[in-house]
Amino acid sequence: MVESPLERLADTNPDLEIWWDSSPLVYRQWVTKMLDRATPDRRPVLEAQLERLYVAGDPAQSLFRGCTTNPPLSLQAVKSDPESWNAWIDELIFKNPYFSLEELTWLTYKEVVRRGAELYLPIFEASQGRFGWISGQLDPRLVSETEKMIADAEELSALSPNVMIKVPASMQGIQVIRELAAKGISTNTTVCFTLSQIMASANATLEGVEQASTSGVNLSHWRAVITMMVGRLTENETLELQAARRHIQVSWQDKHWFGIAVFRRAYRMLNEGGYPSKMLACSLRDGPVVAGKRRFWDVEKLAGGEIVYTCPPYVLEPLFEFGDHLIFKPEIEEQVPWAVMEKLLQIPYCLQAYEPNGLALEQFNDHPATVSTVQAFSKGFSGLEAYISERMKIVE
Repeated sequence: MVESPLERLADTNPDLEIWWDSSPLVYRQWVTKMLDRATPDRRPVLEAQLERLYVAGDPAQSLFRGCTTNPPLSLQAVKSDPESWNAWIDELIFKNPYFSLEELTWLTYKEVVRRGAELYLPIFEASQGRFGWISGQLDPRLVSETEKMIADAEELSALSPNVMIKVPASMQGIQVIRELAAKGISTNTTVCFTLSQIMASANATLEGVEQASTSGVNLSHWRAVITMMVGRLTENETLELQAARRHIQVSWQDKHWFGIAVFRRAYRMLNEGGYPSKMLACSLRDGPVVAGKRRFWDVEKLAGGEIVYTCPPYVLEPLFEFGDHLIFKPEIEEQVPWAVMEKLLQIPYCLQAYEPNGLALEQFNDHPATVSTVQAFSKGFSGLEAYISERMKIVE
């Protein structure tokens, strides 16, 4: 057996997890695309490696241990199988003629989450609830509506025992995380970029768990992860603008060391504090080229941690393309070069992200990366609404 880069990455820590970052409903289509692009000599090895990522006949044997998704990816799942989904949506509209567009969209979104959860449920059951989770994200347009987020979270959680709720690290979202943990509802903190947000989520989760324990809530099948969206932090134009104003030259490598530094510091603080939340690395970008060879620092430099990597196609494809020469070793505890940090910490955007008290709770909603990511995710949900709206016109 020829190990894939992902299998070698997983070998760096027995508690390291790799998750699929997209709807499970589109996984087979992605595999087909990968195999169609492979050369004849490469295809048999690649096919065997991809089959081990998600073992359809026995999901509990899969390398993938969970799944994250979001509204744009849910819309992609619907568009990937229009014939089937159009029939389902049309019947939903026909049977519920008085439902609003908002209600029909929410029901469709829930169905996407439910079907995905069904595919990962065997992993959940075989591991007694440790693995096999799928994230159902709250409507990103509701980042400031506490009660609505809690109500929607309860609906999503009720779809399947392996659904955890993606809650934004907004000011109101932190309260939602606390209350969901108190109810024994698993959470995945998202739209999260700074150490302030990460620690606020970790503390809110801990407080919720303590309340749940006092209230006798069953936490035997409960988990919490905190997603740091590394690329969305480092690529925000605010970093470049603030650096230019201070006449600081920031390279691609500098920016990626910055994202790695924030993640590593968060990982250390959660471990040292004994928090129940687990760090999850998201929005990873391949690069740079070192000595003529492509590297993947965002993956390599976090190897060896008791963390989760969530990997969409744009991460998996380069890993399978050039990852055979990557050497994964425990690096997450290492220090980022001080010369890089000394330069970056002169930039307010970087300082705010790296320091535990860099942002006040009231500033979470206005962080540049939060604003841009909420806008992008909101378009996904609005896109699903537009899709349902077109089906309503046809059914009428």
